[in-house]
Amino acid sequence: MIARKLIYTAVLAMLGCYQQANAQSMHFSQYYNSPLLLNPANTALMPEYDYRLGANFRNQWAALPVPYNTIDAFGDFKIGGNGETVHNNWLGLGGAIFSDKAGSGSLALLQFQLSAAYHLNFNEKSMLSFGLSGGYTQRSVNYDALTFDNQWDGISFNTHMPNGEKVGVLKTNFTTLAAGLNYAYIPNEAAYINIGIGVANLNQPVESFYNGTNQINMRPTANLDMLFRTSDNLIVNPSVYYTTQNGASELVFGSMTRINMTNPRDPKASQLILGLYDRWNDAIIGTIGYQLGGLQFMANYDFTLSTLSPYNAAYGAFEVSLIYGGVYYKNKGGKKMYSCPRFN
Repeated sequence: MIARKLIYTAVLAMLGCYQQANAQSMHFSQYYNSPLLLNPANTALMPEYDYRLGANFRNQWAALPVPYNTIDAFGDFKIGGNGETVHNNWLGLGGAIFSDKAGSGSLALLQFQLSAAYHLNFNEKSMLSFGLSGGYTQRSVNYDALTFDNQWDGISFNTHMPNGEKVGVLKTNFTTLAAGLNYAYIPNEAAYINIGIGVANLNQPVESFYNGTNQINMRPTANLDMLFRTSDNLIVNPSVYYTTQNGASELVFGSMTRINMTNPRDPKASQLILGLYDRWNDAIIGTIGYQLGGLQFMANYDFTLSTLSPYNAAYGAFEVSLIYGGVYYKNKGGKKMYSCPRFN
């Protein structure tokens, strides 16, 4: 029984490490609410606001021996773009902090990222955005909190026995570069279509605790985001996200529905947000949220459907996000003017 339990633990740990490192890297099911992680071209891509502050928290696989906790906090803002002309271009600047921790050895990632993007309006119906980001990353692991096979005394793991490995907290540092493009098409006042592509780890940095040559491969991403106002009080928002790395991939698709609960032209208008997504061959994601003025709160739960389901009782991940958007000033009409639709 003990041997079987150890084997299960080892297999689950390897599955978790493989998926986190290769298939999903650091990620959120609410990819649309972590814009700077998704694509640097999203920096200050805000039709209604001049600045944005946000945070996300994700707890994944809490029922397993190797749970993950992922946190990010970000902010971005516009420079320019306050005019009311068709060619209303602006520069976006932003920054983010990401943290990821897993397992009894506290395998951790801490990343600081700066990003910039330029948003170019061609006319009333199309806009191109391109962005760059750079990040400084530190990974660490606490070897003193781990146990190894040579510490097994036949009954239990004896942490007083030598483990034959390094001791203390090991750290490694590296820098990352990313680039991305977004193209937005606005056919009319009731529709908005955005296509984004990006590449993370452009410089393919080396990550190793042993002075090795473990290189992090480039990770391309693509996303499609659409908004359709189907009535005065209903907005449908289907989207698709895809990324791949080292032969592994992640595909998420689904839709949100925003229901206006009050007069949408009120500065403190409120919306109820409901969503359902599918992470292909992995999980179903149910989402609920509420927006009051520029403040939005959303929560989701991932119900595991993959081969991991028997080991975690179908429990996947719980995630919350909080985002606030604001404006520097308002024009005489009480609203800022952009070529992107406001859906109000």
